[in-house]
Amino acid sequence: MSGTETGTGIDEVLLGFTHAVRAAGVGVTSDRARAYLEAASIVGVGDPAATRFAGRATLCASRDDLDRHDRVFEEWFRADLADPAGSPRPRERPPRALLPDELRDGPGGRADEDEPDDPVRAAASAVEILRHRDVATLDQAERAMLAAIVGALPVRLPTRVALRRTPHRRGQVDASRTLRASLRRMGEPDRVHRRRRGVRPRRVVLLLDVSGSMSGYADLLLRLGQRLVVAGAVGQVEVFSLGTRLTHLTRALRARDPERALAAAGRTVPDWSGGTRLGETVAAFNDRWGRRGLARGAVVVVVSDGWERGDPALLGEQVERLHRVAHRLVWVNPHRGKDGYLPVQGGIVAVLPHVDDFLAGHSLATYTRLLEVIADA
Repeated sequence: MSGTETGTGIDEVLLGFTHAVRAAGVGVTSDRARAYLEAASIVGVGDPAATRFAGRATLCASRDDLDRHDRVFEEWFRADLADPAGSPRPRERPPRALLPDELRDGPGGRADEDEPDDPVRAAASAVEILRHRDVATLDQAERAMLAAIVGALPVRLPTRVALRRTPHRRGQVDASRTLRASLRRMGEPDRVHRRRRGVRPRRVVLLLDVSGSMSGYADLLLRLGQRLVVAGAVGQVEVFSLGTRLTHLTRALRARDPERALAAAGRTVPDWSGGTRLGETVAAFNDRWGRRGLARGAVVVVVSDGWERGDPALLGEQVERLHRVAHRLVWVNPHRGKDGYLPVQGGIVAVLPHVDDFLAGHSLATYTRLLEVIADA
């Protein structure tokens, strides 16, 4: 939908809608979701009825799908869409419970009279505001909306150039193959054979701090991890939790249903919302998994506020070990993007010399930026 009248916020609310339709039982594939976004950009989201028919035409494959789509559409946008028979109904406002305070209550605690009348645009405005809010401050309804958006975020995983060259119609001349082909023709010249290096997926390793100080962010971070695990090939994305011990979560997060995946992860993590022993847990990762090559050449992302209760010097040594084998080491701190933040905590001071990127991680916008850094690594 790039280059159309729909902006990033509208893209996300429409993607979230496709996710909700799929959760309602409609078989929405990625191709159908893409077709829906393209159709919505063509008809224009300023016309709710056209947006609704775009969804019916691209997301649905049966009469039952149509009924489920319409129910979700009404719930998602709460719009006064003109029905197929062309009988408009009185306009209602978007679901206020899903709107953040800035949109739900205008200055002085009253509803904002300038609130957009178009329910699709109103929902998009709500999403745009949610993009920059600290996820630890959201209420249950806002977190549910953000969870749906995270589940529909487009994911692009990093790649690397393969060492081995394979036959290709372009690239470097393959002299040996060209000569062998010529000899098979009794010395008659044959076409010039070429070869070049292909592209292979690069592994991504997520180390997520689930200690008590990160409890406001752990849920959405696990959802982001599940989104990456499902998007990648088997073994391409590995997720671990850090706290007082190291826990491997990849198998639990492999379920395509985010709720089932998070429930399985919750049962797997024994030290949820506990203390922090970052130095010891990173050392455990280096000894048990890094030595086996899991982090070698990988994009390693550590998400933690760096509030280390152990020895910061040990944490610095272990992060330096990790940095030596990783292709790129990214440290994400939820406090990094807040006003007045200074990286003066002992753990952060110890690790900063050994990280390639130090990113914020407190909002949907920062998570989107993190996905971009991972994809471009």
